[in-house]
Amino acid sequence: MSAPAVPTVFVVAVALIDADGRVLIAQRPEGKQMAGLWEFPGGKVEPGERPEAALIRELKEELDIDVQAACLAPFVFASHGYESFHLLMPLYLCRRWSGVVKAREHARLAWVKPDRLREYPMPPADEPLVAWLRDLL
Repeated sequence: MSAPAVPTVFVVAVALIDADGRVLIAQRPEGKQMAGLWEFPGGKVEPGERPEAALIRELKEELDIDVQAACLAPFVFASHGYESFHLLMPLYLCRRWSGVVKAREHARLAWVKPDRLREYPMPPADEPLVAWLRDLL
């Protein structure tokens, strides 16, 4: 028996990696779905928008940084079924950006060594990405 059809939501995320090999994660603010959980920065891809363009736009909006498409390296993706939608989320790696990272839309930001990411509660779709980052970095 197949599951009922639900919409697929396409979002992009990034693992910003600093010179010390730490990854930036952001805490979802109060009032948003899954408030208090930690996630990789990013957001929804608009209709007709390329994933890299969406990520560049989201990083400017959320963190006030500028990223060039050439600095975004596709890494791995998450495919996760929530109750009311299915999430498809490519994760990019980025080691170069312009500007100083600021929390414009999140409650808090944290630079975390990959082997410590499991200490931060994350949405179910983000959790499998942690092992990939830990093994790579």
